[in-house]
Amino acid sequence: MTSITNRDTLARYWRAMAGVMAAMPLAPLARAADVLLDCHRRAATVFVLGNGGSAATASHFACDLAKGTRTPGVAPFRVVALTDNMALVTAWANDTCYARVFAEQLAALVREGDVVVAISASGRSPNVLAAIDAARLAGAFTLALTGQSGAPLRDLAHLTIRVLADPIEHVEDAHLVMAHSLCVTLRERLRDRRGADAAAQPRRASARLAALAETGDSSGLVAARDGYAALDAPAAGS
Repeated sequence: MTSITNRDTLARYWRAMAGVMAAMPLAPLARAADVLLDCHRRAATVFVLGNGGSAATASHFACDLAKGTRTPGVAPFRVVALTDNMALVTAWANDTCYARVFAEQLAALVREGDVVVAISASGRSPNVLAAIDAARLAGAFTLALTGQSGAPLRDLAHLTIRVLADPIEHVEDAHLVMAHSLCVTLRERLRDRRGADAAAQPRRASARLAALAETGDSSGLVAARDGYAALDAPAAGS
């Protein structure tokens, strides 16, 4: 009888995970990036939620979205993990029921045009489903990260990304990779936007100066020139 070693088990897991990654649908992920970028452009808020391992992924995603996408000269993402305020989570669980712990937070915070990201490997968690209902009622866009079946969550969210795997470990691994890949993509697009804005600044300055010259506003013209000169001056110590 051939014994199976720890190395064999680890190798089998990693091979299976590589297959899961290769099968990931990129089109809905790209659409999710578009949705999040539009949310950022409108200065709306992203809310993230989940249970257990998905709660950890929700907190991790919110952290990376808030900090990991930071770009000089560009406003940061407004993002809230509904998993992080344990006093509030346990208060709602104690005073109502656990199925309401996310929906009640959203009732106070979510606004039309916000984005709610719900993470559930099973797609059946009652508190996640209630949160989706609350989000949609407020006019928010709902994005679901779920597993092979994903029902009924997949049918309630505006956009669903499913991991086509059965083991929950593979699904949760893939959800974190999704979050990381989205954050890297968003950071690159924000840097592109910053570069485009910087390239357009001289054109905007020239147009402003020309408009002031046409109106004969000499004081405004001098002030504008001084302001643009200050922007172009090297920083102290550089």
